[in-house]
Amino acid sequence: MKAEHIRCMVGAEVSPSSGVGCSARLQGAATEAPATGSTAKRPPGAEGVPGAWPGRWVRDLGGDTDRLFDLASLTKPLLAVAAARAGIARSTPLGALLPEARGTPSEDVPFELFLAHRAGLEAHRALYAPLAHGGSIDFSASLREAASGRRDGAIGAPPAEGFPPVYGDLGYALAGEAVARTVGAADAGAAIARLVLEPLGVADRAGTVRELAARGIRGPFAPTEHVAWRGGVVEGAVHDENAWALTGYGGSGHAGIFGTVDAVLTFGETMLDALDGGAPAWPGVDVSWLVDERPGGTLRAGFDGKSPEGSSAGSRMGPRAFGHLGFTGTSLWIDPDAEVVVVLLTNRVCPTRANTAIRECRPRVHDALFDRALELRAVLGQSRG
Repeated sequence: MKAEHIRCMVGAEVSPSSGVGCSARLQGAATEAPATGSTAKRPPGAEGVPGAWPGRWVRDLGGDTDRLFDLASLTKPLLAVAAARAGIARSTPLGALLPEARGTPSEDVPFELFLAHRAGLEAHRALYAPLAHGGSIDFSASLREAASGRRDGAIGAPPAEGFPPVYGDLGYALAGEAVARTVGAADAGAAIARLVLEPLGVADRAGTVRELAARGIRGPFAPTEHVAWRGGVVEGAVHDENAWALTGYGGSGHAGIFGTVDAVLTFGETMLDALDGGAPAWPGVDVSWLVDERPGGTLRAGFDGKSPEGSSAGSRMGPRAFGHLGFTGTSLWIDPDAEVVVVLLTNRVCPTRANTAIRECRPRVHDALFDRALELRAVLGQSRG
C-alpha cells in the first residue's frame, strides 16, 4: 500500500490534516551515486564524500507533505541530538550550565538525567498560568520554578542511574536553555536549528516559527487547538502553553519546532546512520547514549523505546525500535534492525485536545508504513532476506 493510501487511514475523525512517510535503508553500492530518477537518496552532507555513508535511503511520502506541523514533543529528540553535538559532558551538574538552577534541588543533578526524565522532577507545572490570566512571565523566575519542581519521593542526590523515570517537560525546558547558553543561541529552537537542522539541509522545512520566518518561510502551518485565552485557534504559533510562555515564536527544549514529513524523515534516517558511524551532517558525534536502554522503564534520553505490550509503534517494529510521540498527534519511530523509519504527522488537537482517536489509529498506520518501507526495499532487489 502506497503512502498516499496509508494516509487515508487517518480519517477526518482522527485529524483534519495529516502527512505520512516511511523509508528503508538500502544495502550495498554505498559509494555509488543514485541512478537518475531513483527514489534513493544520499544522506545530508555526503555529496562528494566517497565512502562516508553506510547506504542510500528509499522513501515514500503521502498526504499533506508541504504542511508545517507543530511537532510538539518530537522537539525532544532534536534537542537531545543538539545537546550531544554541543559537547556538553553528560555528568555536568545543571547548576554549572544554568545559574537559575543554583540553590534548587536540581543544582547538582547531572545534565544527562534531565534528558532521560530521571532528574526527579514533577511531570508538569503550569509556568504559563500568569499569561492565561492576563499577566506576564518572568523568564528566569520560571526557570527557577522548573528547577525547584522536585517531586515527592525523589529525595536527596539521585542514584547513578537517576530517580525512577517520570515523563515530563520541565527537565527539557531546563536542558534546552542550558544547550542554548552553551552554544550562544537565542533559545533552544535556535540551537536545534544550528546544530541539527541546518546540517541536515532541512532548515527551510523544519524549525521554530521565528527561524522559519527569518528564511522567508511563513507557512502553511497546520492549525491546532482553539484556546480562548490565546484568541481562538492557534496557528503559526506553538501549541504547548509552557513553550509559548517561555519562548513565544522561538523554541523551548520540549516544544516549539515545526516540520514537514520530509524533514522529520530525514532526521530519523540520519539518526540511524549516525548510530552506524556514517552521518556526515553530524561528524564525530556519539548518539548511542541517547538510545541506550535504561533501568526502570522504556524512556531513554531524548527517545522512548518500544513497550513490550500495546506500543503505539505497532506490532511490526522490532523490540529495539525507538522513537517519540508528540501531543499534537505526531510520531517518529526507527527500527535499527530492519533499518526502517516511519513518520506520522497530524494536528489531531484541532479544534480540541479532547479528540483521542489517534490512539487507535497510530499503531495501524505505523504498521502499514513499516510494510511499505520493506516493499520499497524489496522492489529494488535489496531485501534483507
